[in-house]
Amino acid sequence: MAAQLIHVVRHAHAGDPSAWTLDDDLRPLSERGIGQAERLVGVLAVPRPAVVYSSPSLRCLATVLPLAGYLSLPLTTLPELYEGGGAEALIDRLAGEPSPVVACTHGDVLADLLSLLLGRGITLPSLRTEKGSTWTLEVSDGAISSARYASAP
Repeated sequence: MAAQLIHVVRHAHAGDPSAWTLDDDLRPLSERGIGQAERLVGVLAVPRPAVVYSSPSLRCLATVLPLAGYLSLPLTTLPELYEGGGAEALIDRLAGEPSPVVACTHGDVLADLLSLLLGRGITLPSLRTEKGSTWTLEVSDGAISSARYASAP
């Protein structure tokens, strides 16, 4: 059986949070972030994702909306991807989903994911989590077998 692929994307650039005075969940992507989101389509469209998930935050939704639109896939929000969520809940929720999975989340969730992977003995090529970047996990027989990093496009 082929390995399941889970692409975990950190939301694209959304500007300076300290300059945003409204609810942080409503903070939009910056011009730079809009470009990153558009370029992610070319990076994540092949092989074609089966599902696209996002944190409910606007900046996460806006990061993967171009991909979902391009592929005519529904964009579903998951509370497990929301800021402050944990990597264990994320993995539990996404493991077993149709492959490939694209899931957009926040930097703190990604940092927790990298800690979880290291704790499970997975060798990581980097510890980077830049905005718009992607960590691709391979899951075989219910266990994460590898992880690779791709910088923001």
